[in-house]
Amino acid sequence: QLQASGGGLVQAGGSLRLSCALSGRTFSRHVMGWFRQAPGKEREFVATINWSGGSTSYADAVRGRFIISRDNAKNTLYLQMNSLKPEDTAVYYCAAAYRVQLAVKDDEYDYWGQGTLVTVSS
Repeated sequence: QLQASGGGLVQAGGSLRLSCALSGRTFSRHVMGWFRQAPGKEREFVATINWSGGSTSYADAVRGRFIISRDNAKNTLYLQMNSLKPEDTAVYYCAAAYRVQLAVKDDEYDYWGQGTLVTVSS
């Protein structure tokens, strides 16, 4: 199971850090990712990280503002979100894929968390 947390209300320009804990699986054997879904829109890719944390990929919309990281000892994935914009408002989902290569498509992931709401006010 994946449990995401850390969402909330923040002003534009502010920061939030999301966390996602994986239980019942070997965390270090999974590629991890973050996706988001804004109201009335389809779910979209945000960021992904390989098993060691040595390789990452970001959506153009968040590159340079968001940082994905992981702590395999704590079975936890993070998303540090800086310089937040109102258009970052969405439910953020963490996901796990039992694979080696980075994954940017939602159908490449095997497990999903329940989502955590991030609201950025202008």
